[in-house]
Amino acid sequence: MASVNKVILLGNLGRDPEVRYMPSGDPIANITIATSRRYKNKAGEMTEETEWHRVSFFGRLAEIASQYLKKGNPVYVEGRIRTNKYTDKDGIEKYSTEIVASEMQLLGGREGRGAPSGDDDGYGGDAGGNYAPRPAPASRPPAPAA
Repeated sequence: MASVNKVILLGNLGRDPEVRYMPSGDPIANITIATSRRYKNKAGEMTEETEWHRVSFFGRLAEIASQYLKKGNPVYVEGRIRTNKYTDKDGIEKYSTEIVASEMQLLGGREGRGAPSGDDDGYGGDAGGNYAPRPAPASRPPAPAA
């Protein structure tokens, strides 16, 4: 039987990326993403529940994340769930769960991301390299002849 381990998150960064380097020199960037849901509780009041997700980026994706992601930015991440087992200082075995990102897309406006703010390039892309041509401005119909 086939299996799938895929996660899609759409949320906001809780803090700036933390970057460290492996002995090989390859970068690792860690972030936290907040996702929220709103619902009516049993008393009929609107309640908001926030879930925090730990996300790790490796290699080139880590470099991009560290350069462009900032606290509060909306971000889309795809990846897989990984659970790590470790022993704490008291000898107790514990587990931590994280998302290992395979794709990332910056969302929202270009302001505040370190990307150029000029609009003369003719493309409505973001700093993550996700570019799409802007639609041409609507043209006016010709004026009727006098």
